[in-house]
Amino acid sequence: MNENHPDGFLKRPRVPIGKRAPQRRRHDFRQIHEPRWRTEELQSQSERCMDCGVPTCMGGCPIGNRIPEWNDLVYRGQWHMALRRLHATNNFPEFTGYTCPAPCEPACTLSINDEAVVIKDIERAIVDKGWEEGWIVPQAPAVRTGRHVAVVGSGPAGLAAAEQLRRKGYQVHVYDRYDRIGGLLIYGIPNFKLEKDVVARRADLLRRSGVTFHLEFEVGRDASLDELRQRHAAVLIASGVYKAREMKAPGIGQPGIHPALDYLIASPFVNGEILFVDGGASKDRLSQN
Repeated sequence: MNENHPDGFLKRPRVPIGKRAPQRRRHDFRQIHEPRWRTEELQSQSERCMDCGVPTCMGGCPIGNRIPEWNDLVYRGQWHMALRRLHATNNFPEFTGYTCPAPCEPACTLSINDEAVVIKDIERAIVDKGWEEGWIVPQAPAVRTGRHVAVVGSGPAGLAAAEQLRRKGYQVHVYDRYDRIGGLLIYGIPNFKLEKDVVARRADLLRRSGVTFHLEFEVGRDASLDELRQRHAAVLIASGVYKAREMKAPGIGQPGIHPALDYLIASPFVNGEILFVDGGASKDRLSQN
């Protein structure tokens, strides 16, 4: 490991995790970034973090990730503790580590006159290592309240709420009108940004934590909101936004012109190539919609 952590940004240029070569990527619809990275390289990159007195990177992060803390822990090789710091503010860091536009990086103090720390890559590396090492496991609540809570919607907000409520000891029931868990993580984000088995892995973890999922269940059709209120002590609406924003541009409304969101929802599994992992073991090849 390298010494002189405080001036690491003066010694080391920014080296992000690379992308797969275009000649390889053009044959499939899978993740564009390299699936593997070297531990030593990421520790070296985390040394570039200046541990600012006022961490402006945290100001740029919508969920307030403790970025300087886990940067320093990665630099010191304390990956397990870094994962705990990351999970303290982020239920699903693999989702943000792969898909977030990373507003923390332009907010990084180093970006004023140099290239920012590879914050997003370090976040992804922490959670990747957590899964590889088996550190991410179901968390049973210490105390059970005996009360039932309903969450309508299995997108990132619904899943995060379900996990937090389960940790507090509630029996959580998640209702979703689609046949897959994940909301727009599945039906709105293309596979080259977030592969479906990454979402399925988290869904399986929540199942094993005791969260119950009711799929292809539409509120207003299979049960009214009042009926859900009668079944549960509380109901959380986390239905997300499935309506595309209207654009004012030439050609809008013409035959063959469709909103991107409608297209993504209709075809989440392009060419049937994406293997959807169920329970981390079996794989089910899905047909093209």
